[in-house]
Amino acid sequence: MQLRDNLVTDTGWEIREESFNEELLINNGSNFMTGNGYLGYRGTLPEWRADQYVGCFVTDTYDNADGKWEELASAPNGLYVSVSVDGREVSALGGETIDYSRELSFRYGRHARRMSWSMDPRAAGAEANVATPAASAPAESAPPQLTLEDERFASYGNIHLMAARHRLSAHAAGRVTIHAGIDGEVWSLHGEHFRSCEPSSAGDDLYMKTITGERQIGMVVSNRVVFTEGPEPAARELVTEDRGIFRRLDFDVAAGTDIAFELYCVIYTSNDLPDPAGACARDLDQCSEKRYPRLWTEHTRVWDGIWDCSRVDVDGDELAQVLLRYNIYHNVIATPAHTDHLPIGARGLSCQAYQGAAFWDQEIFNLPMFVYTRPDVARRILIYRYKTLDGARRKARRLGYYGAFYAWVSSDTGDEICPSYFFKDVLTGRDIRNHFNDWQIHISPDIAYAVWNYYLVTGDWAFMRDYGAEMLFEIAQFLVSRVHFKRDKHRYEFIRLLGPDEYHENVDNNTFTAVQARYALRAAVNVYVALGDRQPELRESMTARLGIEQSHVDEWRRMVELIHVNEPDLATGVIEQFDGFFDHEDITPDALAERLIDPGEYWGWPNGIAVPTQVSKQADVCQIFTLHRGQYSTEVMKANYDYYEPRTQHGSSLSPSVYGTVASWIGYTDTAREYLVKSSAVDLFNTNKSVSGGTFIGGIHTAACGAAWQMVVFGFCGLELEGETLRFRPHLPESWASVSFFLEIRGALLDVEVASSSVTVTSRATSRSGVGVVVGNTPAEEGGSLEPAESVTLTF
Repeated sequence: MQLRDNLVTDTGWEIREESFNEELLINNGSNFMTGNGYLGYRGTLPEWRADQYVGCFVTDTYDNADGKWEELASAPNGLYVSVSVDGREVSALGGETIDYSRELSFRYGRHARRMSWSMDPRAAGAEANVATPAASAPAESAPPQLTLEDERFASYGNIHLMAARHRLSAHAAGRVTIHAGIDGEVWSLHGEHFRSCEPSSAGDDLYMKTITGERQIGMVVSNRVVFTEGPEPAARELVTEDRGIFRRLDFDVAAGTDIAFELYCVIYTSNDLPDPAGACARDLDQCSEKRYPRLWTEHTRVWDGIWDCSRVDVDGDELAQVLLRYNIYHNVIATPAHTDHLPIGARGLSCQAYQGAAFWDQEIFNLPMFVYTRPDVARRILIYRYKTLDGARRKARRLGYYGAFYAWVSSDTGDEICPSYFFKDVLTGRDIRNHFNDWQIHISPDIAYAVWNYYLVTGDWAFMRDYGAEMLFEIAQFLVSRVHFKRDKHRYEFIRLLGPDEYHENVDNNTFTAVQARYALRAAVNVYVALGDRQPELRESMTARLGIEQSHVDEWRRMVELIHVNEPDLATGVIEQFDGFFDHEDITPDALAERLIDPGEYWGWPNGIAVPTQVSKQADVCQIFTLHRGQYSTEVMKANYDYYEPRTQHGSSLSPSVYGTVASWIGYTDTAREYLVKSSAVDLFNTNKSVSGGTFIGGIHTAACGAAWQMVVFGFCGLELEGETLRFRPHLPESWASVSFFLEIRGALLDVEVASSSVTVTSRATSRSGVGVVVGNTPAEEGGSLEPAESVTLTF
């Protein structure tokens, strides 16, 4: 199937490019990346270096190189391999490539390249001092001199390992030279992160030992090559540079000679264990014992388990199917499922943009897929937020509040790392003071929303007792310290805000923020009561430690009742985004764009072209519906979709999925499907800009990846959880025969198939509990009850 330009898929489980386009180096480096949640390796070719945006990003290596941006360090490239023939480097960037293809398999996270190569006849003539008339016809392609085949994967069997396999097939006699080793010249957005790089060797193994400049984190990258086929090298040499160490191997080959080898790269840091070099040596020995086929089998076994839970199968829409798998794959490999002290980065491990850090994206876009399919992973990500409570407390105190004001951009400590000057005015060259880090307060209630939603789906009281309760209480306290009580109106208001629409800062009573705050406070009250009923002594000790008294809880309750939330207009049903929004100039994004002086201008605060208008960067009011569908009628959702959608620029990758989900609920099924493609192809089809306001923001948009699952399961299939009952309100596109997926709800392991007029839910024999199932508007008590090893089909 042709996806776009030279991008194709055969089975829906891979993407493949069949010609090389140098203009897509940045984009394809992200699209074709491999990873495992511990590290991410960009989809570059083995012979490339920093100029081709090679990058390997390892979790838990946060460092500040330039005094502004704290980000993940870019590790030395332990998979570097270059090949030359008679002194000419074999590369897609030089010479003539024949029969080129490159593929990424989502099924198992395997990157593979095949390329036949010949020396460019014109370049060969120049080297031989043979004149080539400028006006002469192009030289015909020479027969290939060499065919390269290579593949690699970032292991889930051992998350510190990347394994690669190479084969060189000579089609003519000559000298083939292989450089294989560790290249320290890698792409880094904001400067040099290593204060020292120490290359070394031990037997057949190569090492690069580095120490970061700010936190002095030690990182060791190791490399071993095992030859499996071919002649002995005519010469070998160890080449050591300041920023690299390589084996140089020369082979005199005849036509028909094959050379094959396996390459193992192991990476550890001092944040993993005290002796990273020793761990590397141990793992390299294990690799030599197991060899590539066994390592691959261990890796694929883990992926089989992941896809068993994460799959979404669409019958009747090949494009939607491949996009879903692509996005689910990237949501998985961006997630540090191995630990509970690290976040899901807004660009995952594809690059250093957005600093490898968590935003609200994590809880609202990435996490729901895991909550409903792999709750153990969701639990660990939420525990990360518990472990960063102290950072949230520090931020609140620094800004004059108390409780937990979570960082807008959060790394490992939870301290705010979002720069106050994020963008640059491209017209004046001056930095722009944005208030993402102090006015965008919805981050804290967003986390509370995720905590409470996780509990509703899983029933995990141990999590709530040990982690969630304290988070909810401290978030509630922050909201108390941040709110204003208007005595003349007898209501609480949140003022000086920045909602999801980031173009409009310093606004009052942003509706999304108010709705989320009310929800968070209600959840805190519910847990306070439940904790008192279940474990009163624990509640007493916890509240004493936090300084929370009954009067504080009474204030939470009052706020739930008296927070000002903009309601739907009685005549139109439209909800005002914030106070005074309707007084702004009413103009469409396309018409507004004509006012740009420079295409790189930032549209938002303080003086961007969108500030005095109703043009929103992204979904704001409609974002409310995706989180609180049950509170609003279809008519209200439709009225607000119709009003806000034409006024939304979609300057954020978070936006299309929101409008697509709401569109599927209000009967705009074809539009919803278009939004599914738009949201899910933001990276694959390179539709979003990589630079905004002078700041690089490229890489994989992990929020859009997580949202793809939601658009289908929550959107088209209409899944809602009501207590212990699953409700489905399906609205499938006409071409879709069915959608099938897996859910885990409070211990019930469920295989779901949604068709055009029926829903079938099968509980696996390994389920630990039962669950109720209803469709449409059927009362919950009239639905089917499903016990382990049972199946039910409901029609609508």
